Amino acid sequence: MLYRLHQCSSLRRLLPRRLVKPFSTSAAIISDELPPKTLTQTPNNTVSEILYNLRRFGLHQFVSGGYFHGVLGSKLDSDTVDQIIDRLRIENPDSAIGFYSLLKIDYGFRHSIKCMFIVAHILAEMRQIWHLQDLVKKIIEDEGSGSAPFLCDLLDNSFSDWNLTCLVWDMVAFCYSRCDMVHDSLVVLAKMKIMDLLPSIYTYNSLLQNMKYTDIIWNVYDEIKSRDIQSRYTNPIFIDGLCRQSLLHEAVKFWLETERKDSGPCIVSFNALMSGFCRMGLVHIAKSFFCMMLKYGILPDTYSYNILIDGLCMEGSIEEALMFIDNMEKNGVDPDIVTYNTVLKGFHRLGLVSEAEQIIRNMMVKGLKPDNFTYKVLVCGYCQGGNLDEARRLLHKMVAQGIPPSIIPYSIVLDGLCKTAQFDKAIKLLEEMEGLGLKPDLVVYSILIQGLCKIGEVDRAIQLCGEMQSRRIFPNFVSHGTILSNLCEKGLMPEAIVYFETLTRCDLSFNVVLYNIMIDGFVKFGNIGDAVQLYTQLLEKGIDPTIITFNSLIHGFCRSGRLVEARTWFEAIKVHGLVPNSTTYTTLMDGYCKNEDISAMLELLREMMAENVNPNHVTYTVLIKGLCNQRRWQESFQVLETMYNKGLKPDQVTYNTIIQCLCKAKDLSTALWLHDEMIRENLQPSSVTYNILLNGLCLYGGLKAADNLMCFLQHQQISLSKVAYMTLIKAHCVKGDTSAAIVIFHCMLQHGYQVSIKDYSAIINRLCKRGFLTEAKLFLCIMLYEGLSPDKILYGVLDETFL
Repeated sequence: MLYRLHQCSSLRRLLPRRLVKPFSTSAAIISDELPPKTLTQTPNNTVSEILYNLRRFGLHQFVSGGYFHGVLGSKLDSDTVDQIIDRLRIENPDSAIGFYSLLKIDYGFRHSIKCMFIVAHILAEMRQIWHLQDLVKKIIEDEGSGSAPFLCDLLDNSFSDWNLTCLVWDMVAFCYSRCDMVHDSLVVLAKMKIMDLLPSIYTYNSLLQNMKYTDIIWNVYDEIKSRDIQSRYTNPIFIDGLCRQSLLHEAVKFWLETERKDSGPCIVSFNALMSGFCRMGLVHIAKSFFCMMLKYGILPDTYSYNILIDGLCMEGSIEEALMFIDNMEKNGVDPDIVTYNTVLKGFHRLGLVSEAEQIIRNMMVKGLKPDNFTYKVLVCGYCQGGNLDEARRLLHKMVAQGIPPSIIPYSIVLDGLCKTAQFDKAIKLLEEMEGLGLKPDLVVYSILIQGLCKIGEVDRAIQLCGEMQSRRIFPNFVSHGTILSNLCEKGLMPEAIVYFETLTRCDLSFNVVLYNIMIDGFVKFGNIGDAVQLYTQLLEKGIDPTIITFNSLIHGFCRSGRLVEARTWFEAIKVHGLVPNSTTYTTLMDGYCKNEDISAMLELLREMMAENVNPNHVTYTVLIKGLCNQRRWQESFQVLETMYNKGLKPDQVTYNTIIQCLCKAKDLSTALWLHDEMIRENLQPSSVTYNILLNGLCLYGGLKAADNLMCFLQHQQISLSKVAYMTLIKAHCVKGDTSAAIVIFHCMLQHGYQVSIKDYSAIINRLCKRGFLTEAKLFLCIMLYEGLSPDKILYGVLDETFL
């Protein structure tokens, strides 16, 4: 059904104004209406009838008559229009385009692709290149990617012998390239080569621009060179492509062999080279090209300065970047908004947000207004510095200055508020966003969901998921995974199961990540049976397990001591076409270590090395633990040395493993030496390290050594854990040094540690058993003063001692 589209202006913009004038000939008679008798005398063929009346009465007079409207509704199809426009292009090209545009614009007629190419050839003959480009671009956008073979066949079969068909072919290849349909453009060029049609340099340049990240750029340039048709932009585009592929040596060599020899270097090539070296962090080389540019008498433009300023900011040379801005102004080159935003980004990288305010003032003095990017950088800087109130002030300032609000800076501030658990302010900011017409998207909701889960508000996070769906924003697997992970981490497995089953009913659980979260949750809480059942369900749904799936299951069987089954699951990995990684091997090795099967552990290590899977620092820590349990100290120290040689720095856990085994073996001198070795390696011992050492000294090294260590830690202002304090207190109680126990107890209270009924019971019990009843009563009084009542165990001790 055809209909009038009087408001449509796309084609009127597409065609030149002079081409939409009414058709007229010397025989045309302008009249208000067509005489009815005239129509009865015309030939009975529709195409011939329309052409006859067009010649006689002119385009606009003809279409205003009743005959045309009758034909339009019943007989005017695409094939008929194609024939009419094809005939008109020979008789009067202007009228062909006029008839085409009138049908398209005023009557909404949908022309065939063949008809559009007829018009394209007319425009090519008239040398209306810009309008030809617009028309061909419209054809390509309508047909989409992969349409090149169809269009090539149409041009080859219907237009091969037409005038200027080469120009139309070239325009098709050019427009495909400009529309980022590079593969289609190459198809057209290949067909043109077969037909001996030569593409223009504009098409080649466009392809070079679009293929700058691929090796095909060499083939395109070689073809340009063989035809000797390059323009002044060809070499700079090629140089930029080489630089973007990090082929800097080749880019410089090409520059020396071409531009420097021939017509002389141009500023675009210099900018491309400087940009390439800056991206690689070689700013000093980029600066040498800048100096060379001046030597050749080429004045740098704003883009040249911006490249170097960005490179200097990237390497942290912010002061030199500011000097370049001064140099710009002295040489009459005005900094633009990009210049100042680049420097702002540099200040942000260095965490110098306060200095960035001065840059904005300088911008405004120059008449440059901050844009969205400017405020985004500042907002991000304040958020990273923890100054969320200032970041929110900037958001309000953006609105006050009339800068169109963007969801990105609001999302940054929202993320900061959620990470710091300021949810009241986060909700208020969300309301402000909506008030400004910024609709929360998936990213905003994901930020809120992750923040709520972080503070344990899982119910609110689930509620937010429901709100998202009501707004037709569907949570992705990241959002669902965040909620599931939080439920599992908190041990709320029944709630996690309910949530997972809800996803299953909605067909949202067809993702292995969600299954992996649930399987890992079951494993952590010792429910290996349900984990295996979920694995079976995963296979039944046709979902491929990942190595993470198997790592969780192997960990579960190792935790429960079922090492034979763990090994079976290890072998099952290869059945699914997966490869065990370092975590897989380390998990199974740890299982053998805990089972004291050191030979199996070492065999697995050899297998791991044979499969070219590199051990990580956790693997070596497990190995050290196994060797230490067997008192193979020398070998464990060798493993430690191997870690350093491989560039794997041992962490506190690695050292603590050896120190704990040495303390159990009563080799306290070596344990203390290893503690000193940690400090020499710039590795700060953890509270666990000192707990192990104090416990070892209390048990086997004498209280004096333990007290000396405690004094050393206090002198170094290294805080002790509550466990360390209680270890010393208990040891002094056992040895009968109650005064020292009381001093350490008060010291623990001064450091803000809360003492539980269990702690008091342990102290009082030890004092009673050693016969220090007065001191036991003192601790009992302190306990009662703190509002703690004795438990059953302590009542038993007191009954046995005092009654």
